[in-house]
Amino acid sequence: MRDDAPLPEADALPGAPHPRFATRVFGHGAAEADLLDAVASDRLHHAWLLTGPKGIGKASFAWRAARFLLATPASDPGPSLFGDAPAAATSLDIDPDHPVARRIAALSDPRLYLLRRPYDEKTSRFKQDIPVDAARGLKGFFTMSAVDGGRRVVIVDAADEMNASAANALLKVLEEPPVDTVILLVCHAPSKLLPTIRSRCRTLRMGPLSEPDLGDALAQALGAPLPDAELASLNALAEGSVGQAITLRDAGGPEAYGSLLGLMDGLPRLDRPATLKLAESAAARGAEARFDLLLMLTETFLFRLARTGATGHPPTGASPQEAALLQRLAPTAQAARGWATAQATLLAKARAGRAVNLDPTALLLDMFHGLQEVASAQGTA
Repeated sequence: MRDDAPLPEADALPGAPHPRFATRVFGHGAAEADLLDAVASDRLHHAWLLTGPKGIGKASFAWRAARFLLATPASDPGPSLFGDAPAAATSLDIDPDHPVARRIAALSDPRLYLLRRPYDEKTSRFKQDIPVDAARGLKGFFTMSAVDGGRRVVIVDAADEMNASAANALLKVLEEPPVDTVILLVCHAPSKLLPTIRSRCRTLRMGPLSEPDLGDALAQALGAPLPDAELASLNALAEGSVGQAITLRDAGGPEAYGSLLGLMDGLPRLDRPATLKLAESAAARGAEARFDLLLMLTETFLFRLARTGATGHPPTGASPQEAALLQRLAPTAQAARGWATAQATLLAKARAGRAVNLDPTALLLDMFHGLQEVASAQGTA
């Protein structure tokens, strides 16, 4: 890495701009309305927990909210000399040329603190979690007076990546929040947070994006709208997550999912040469991302299997080939439970093995054989 090159950012998705550059957020109008109502009624909570699936725009929403909060007076200035109170804001929009917007884009606003996994230049890797040292930096941040007496904002992305010590350091701040401070916690898995942290936050639940909203979000991130056929293909796999859609698009996800479906169509007996070929595709030099992609797609397939069995019908957007396969492998709620268990155990085993550098081909073969055993045990025809 060149000395003058910017460091990688743990909260940025490869192939897409960082969330702080997103000028619009799609599909989360209710969350925006709740925040605006709290500001207008002077009931702005000191901590907001932004929850929902990964990649749906929670971080973009946090940065949008931060721009608004830092560019808006912390207290109501009251009526003007002419007796008119200022109108309540109807959106979180801030002019991109506003000084706050420019400073946030450059990560130079002194009233903003970003808590995220740091990048280790010695190992050229991100830390596995948010360490306590990063959280302790909040103490120094809060000892400084806010510029112009305005608000201060903290963004934690993602809160479920904090280690235990960092979580306890943040809890101390939440227990005695500084005046005119708003903490925005992006969180993919609230169950991983301390209950005492969750109890001190107001929760904004944010759901997966609809296909039109996903298309708009992708167009913003990629700089141009996608063809309808490509958008439909990505939407069927991404489960309303723009982050996952970008990852799938860059990695050839729809094509790889087609190969996976072809393999799974042989259950309860797998085509051994085809299984080996697919597993070996993740072991070639420079194919590390292929392993992660296959795990992601297998997880998606098992989730769709479990949902099909639980609801009695395949998910919207499934192709005729996939729909028939899902209904054959998961005809009942009992079968759905079996596939859900497989999703939790087999994927965790493969990821744990990869974390200690076990052979990716062997890990994938073991996972696929595990799926074969589940199908056989269920008596799948």
